[in-house]
Amino acid sequence: MRLSVPLRMSTRPARSYSDAIAALNSLQSNYANIMAIRASGDRKNKMNIWEMQEWSRRIGYSTSDFNKLNIVHITGTKGKGSTAAFTQSVLQQYGDQIRKIGLYTSPHLKSVRERIRINGQPICEEKFSSYFFDVWDKLEATSSPLDNFPHMTPGSKPGYFKYLTLLSFHVFMQEGCDSCIYEVGVGGEFDSTNIIESPTACGVSLLGIDHTFMLGETIEEIAWNKGGIFKKGSPAFTIAAQPTKGLEVLKERAQERETSLTEVPIFDSLKKIKLGIAGDFQISNASLAVALASQHLVRLGVLDQNLQLAPDTELPQRFVDGLTSAKWNGRCQTVQDGAITWLIDGAHTKDSIEAASGWFKSEVIKTPRKKVLLFNQQTRDAEALITNLHKCLLPEVAFDRVIFTTNVTWKSGSYSADLVSMNTSKEQVENLEVQNALRDTWLRLEPHAKVDVVANIESAIELVKAYNEPVEVVVTGSLHLVGGLLVALDGKD
Repeated sequence: MRLSVPLRMSTRPARSYSDAIAALNSLQSNYANIMAIRASGDRKNKMNIWEMQEWSRRIGYSTSDFNKLNIVHITGTKGKGSTAAFTQSVLQQYGDQIRKIGLYTSPHLKSVRERIRINGQPICEEKFSSYFFDVWDKLEATSSPLDNFPHMTPGSKPGYFKYLTLLSFHVFMQEGCDSCIYEVGVGGEFDSTNIIESPTACGVSLLGIDHTFMLGETIEEIAWNKGGIFKKGSPAFTIAAQPTKGLEVLKERAQERETSLTEVPIFDSLKKIKLGIAGDFQISNASLAVALASQHLVRLGVLDQNLQLAPDTELPQRFVDGLTSAKWNGRCQTVQDGAITWLIDGAHTKDSIEAASGWFKSEVIKTPRKKVLLFNQQTRDAEALITNLHKCLLPEVAFDRVIFTTNVTWKSGSYSADLVSMNTSKEQVENLEVQNALRDTWLRLEPHAKVDVVANIESAIELVKAYNEPVEVVVTGSLHLVGGLLVALDGKD
């Protein structure tokens, strides 16, 4: 049942995109709060889902209303964003029968609007602002029973990610999207996207160890959380090369949820084409996207039957066109800037670092140009990641220079407005604690290396440009670093 509430927009002056970003940033959890929650041992629980259902009611929707969006729901540790991008691109080839495709992903690189896309494009600033304050004002004008929702006091709002999830549903409903793709934020079982009741298909990309505080320390615990998106009657698909113990748990979860789980093989035909997203490892994500798109198109009645999920299956030309035209910035992305070649892949887990290293090697190993590494990882086990990166790349790829930076965008000490992050320690960032520790780690591995520590991305770019000769720069680690770099290369805040 929809809740009719008055809007206050009519009595207020128009609010800008910068107003919306400032309000959104106020919903971030600060570093002290995050550390306090971790110390308490509190993990995500069912209350997260109940609260999202209540927030939805507050802005005028029953969660069953979202079924009309025809949602493909995707989770995993590595590759879920790329899988979503491949799936979207395939569905776009059926634009004669699917009018509007929504895509919700995270995190963003340059602009928060990247998280909410329609037909491949981020929504414009005007629409973002208008819809943002639609949701904001409706939450202001409504309330929740505090006996059931003690944290939802009058005037309170969902946290940053929950708010954006809520906003995405509102945008896609108001824009009349007839197909949507949702990438899970963290895990699945208790993720804010998991209020989706009847997805057309569910997908699980490669499982690995990440977000252990929220999901657990073992692959079995993580798989249990990821399998939480499975729904009765909604076919589920996963890549064929899952860790054995994780796959066993996914199968158990599918049985619990009364649905099927299909392992998707790598399609031989994909080995003969150039995928739109670089990296040999992307072939498994593209194969998973084929299965998801096929199931979705069957559910919508666009295709009469599912494609046969066998290695020797010949894919329809529209599928091939979608996979070859897919784009996903920040993942195996090459940016040519004069004599500088930026090789960019946000990799923040052991598996991601290993996969990215293979792509980096294939791009730079045979060239005589100077080679630079630009790295940061502010919040995870950065020293373990950099050690693994060193192991994967050397001795085949030797760096002439290594630069460790914070994620701060500009030399002024400021972030681009869309990239402001309150969930890191301001003191650690200002004192370059992580960066100095990374330098010490690298020098233990390679005592004669040339290593620099800088306070911001703009300064790192200046160090690279000072070479005045062809340079290849490997950029990896945090996606916040990748986003800040792309913003700084554009040269505008």
